[in-house]
Amino acid sequence: MKAKSKKILLILLLFCCALSGYFLWLSLRPLEIVAVHEDGNYSSVLVKNFPFTDKGKINWWLQNKDMLKMRYGIPKPASYGGYDITFWNFGSGYKKEDKYDRICFQDMTTDKKCIEKDAIFSVDKSTNSGTVFTVYNGDNYRLDKNDKFVKINEE
Repeated sequence: MKAKSKKILLILLLFCCALSGYFLWLSLRPLEIVAVHEDGNYSSVLVKNFPFTDKGKINWWLQNKDMLKMRYGIPKPASYGGYDITFWNFGSGYKKEDKYDRICFQDMTTDKKCIEKDAIFSVDKSTNSGTVFTVYNGDNYRLDKNDKFVKINEE
């Protein structure tokens, strides 16, 4: 009976190690920006390997917003200073417009100019609300006066 318990424990330990290794590998993959599409002060950034956690997503934005401005020219604020950037999961790539629940980019001239609507994260800046981060699991965050992010209670 002891030998059987040790085998089960060893199998569980190996399974936990493999699962931990897999999640570590997923979290260490570099983020890839596939494309940036713009429509006025609205920008869509198509990405692969975006961070999993709310904190990881917001920290990535805070660390890379200058790079996005320099490399891609986003955000492009409206005359009143507001902008909206949505990060979309690129998934399996561009598709044709034949499915109803896809977002299509009019700045492309090809047949395959749509992706599945799988928003991961957005950054919205307005004069009334300031900078608001939306994580598409239902949580919203705002930058405070010290550039720290705080969760917005929607009650």
